[in-house]
Amino acid sequence: MLKGSCLCGAIVYQLNQAIEQIVFCHCHNCQKATGSAFNSAAVIQTDQFKLISGQDQLKSFSSSVGVNRYFCRQCGSPLYSSRDNDKNHYRLRIGTLDSPIEPKNKSHIFTTHKAAWFDICDDYPQYKERP
Repeated sequence: MLKGSCLCGAIVYQLNQAIEQIVFCHCHNCQKATGSAFNSAAVIQTDQFKLISGQDQLKSFSSSVGVNRYFCRQCGSPLYSSRDNDKNHYRLRIGTLDSPIEPKNKSHIFTTHKAAWFDICDDYPQYKERP
């Protein structure tokens, strides 16, 4: 079992599955949503994710057709996203995890949109788009 929370602690969640893979997304929407060079996320099963507290603090924004980003209305921490065409999975923002993880599989996607000021300095697989 893994636990996570937003920056202010108003939202606390539990995840009942291991994180097997991390994806670093360099698309423009993820750059804007995180205020950084990329988004670090893991695909998780919706039925393994549970909000422990702060349901009333959860707010969503549709960043593009069919993509909904969920965040804390108090501190703005991005928590996860969902897709209208995939009700079985969320994309969890792994920076919100409070529990340590050590996934072996990591990759970069949408590298053609990478921020010009950022250099990828690891040997993880890189994909120009979504593989």
